[in-house]
Amino acid sequence: MNSIKKLFLMLSLLALTCGLPAQETMLKEAETAYTNEDYTRAAELYEDILKTYGASPSVYYNLGNAYYKAGKTASAILNYERALLINPGDKDLRHNLTVAKLRTTDKIEPVGEFFLIEWFRTVQNMYSVDTWATIGLACFALFIGCLALYFFSKRMALKKSGFYAGVILLVLVIAANVFARNQKRALQDRNGAIVFAPTVTVKSSPDNSGMDLFILHEGTKVFIKSAVGEWNEIELEDGNVGWMRQKDLEKI
Repeated sequence: MNSIKKLFLMLSLLALTCGLPAQETMLKEAETAYTNEDYTRAAELYEDILKTYGASPSVYYNLGNAYYKAGKTASAILNYERALLINPGDKDLRHNLTVAKLRTTDKIEPVGEFFLIEWFRTVQNMYSVDTWATIGLACFALFIGCLALYFFSKRMALKKSGFYAGVILLVLVIAANVFARNQKRALQDRNGAIVFAPTVTVKSSPDNSGMDLFILHEGTKVFIKSAVGEWNEIELEDGNVGWMRQKDLEKI
């Protein structure tokens, strides 16, 4: 039994050590294709990397760039959005997404939010879920240190410093955990989607007999609220709601 376990461990280590060079080779090949303006080939390679090695914000970003250069705007927006879910604080990524959206037909203005909510989301999107979790742990460790300073220090000045610093750190711990939880929920729920049909008519009900409400075009972002059979109830950033076929959407 021990020999079987050792063999299994050796094979696992071998797979890991072989996998990394293979991934690096594929990345270099994709980068070369992109540099040579073979954007279709670059996109194919980046897609293969994602299928083989899993989600990566940098690969999604590069894939979005390849699709954008290839003139496939909806696919570019889709992959930029997927990268943002993992790494929401990337300014270059947000810039490229904004540029890609300029190519879309539908110009939808988001519903205005209370400034505190908007500020809260801006701060939350500064870092990823892992970064917020790390910040939360670091602040908690410092909070414990401040508690020790408050309870065990004999100098009043140090006690006060420990108390006030502890309060601030406790607030930061709570905030970091809330931000991390929200980022994780966004990654798990993934209710956003991109329209992939050139033109689609949004209906008032989940069937063809429903009243025509409005028309959407390729590349527009929607949020899926519910599903009935092959139909999805969607909501736009401006608050408009309707139904469209699931086949015309690609989930972020």
